[in-house]
Amino acid sequence: MIRHVIWDWNGTLLDDASACVEAINILLRRRHLPEVTHEQYLDIFDFPVRNYYLRLGFDFAHDDWDRVATEYHAVYAVTAANAPLRDGTADLLVALRDRGITLSILSACELTLLKRMMHERGIFDLFTHVLGLSDLHARSKLDLGHELLSRTDIPRGETLIIGDTLHDVDVARAMDVPCLLMTGGHQSAARLAASGCPVVHDLQGAQAHILAQGDAR
Repeated sequence: MIRHVIWDWNGTLLDDASACVEAINILLRRRHLPEVTHEQYLDIFDFPVRNYYLRLGFDFAHDDWDRVATEYHAVYAVTAANAPLRDGTADLLVALRDRGITLSILSACELTLLKRMMHERGIFDLFTHVLGLSDLHARSKLDLGHELLSRTDIPRGETLIIGDTLHDVDVARAMDVPCLLMTGGHQSAARLAASGCPVVHDLQGAQAHILAQGDAR
């Protein structure tokens, strides 16, 4: 029985992979570095994000990481301004909440930005807990995950993490919580399948997986 669903944000509920590719290519062009295609992005994006930047050719011996992170988010604010939610997001969240399932967000996104984007898309009030990072560096969200679990008395076995990257798998395993992965986000389907976790391709698949486990009603 699933009583608590912990959602990732970027790429899982927010369909922003294309916006991220556009934003990183702007930074790459400014540095005369090779741009990436969407397919290449899905194969190299990873956490911690700083390592992903190094793979793209950024040189942090000459390019300050803090300034790069700030620059990226300024560009991303423009490219992702109209990034939509995945198809059916609001309807699914309402349906799960009405079944008595607690909904949370656990994100590597900076918290103020995260909350603003959720409010703009009209779904903030559907969540009991919303946790994001305190800076722009998109490091691990594992510590936030443990903090989230401390806020609820729902057993880990009745909790499910849903995300779109292998980092979600790592976090779920460290928290001893089951994980479900969704394609169409920030990593390729092949990379997700290699994790050994169940993989679905859309929110309808996620809903079917949740209800197959039973629910809190």
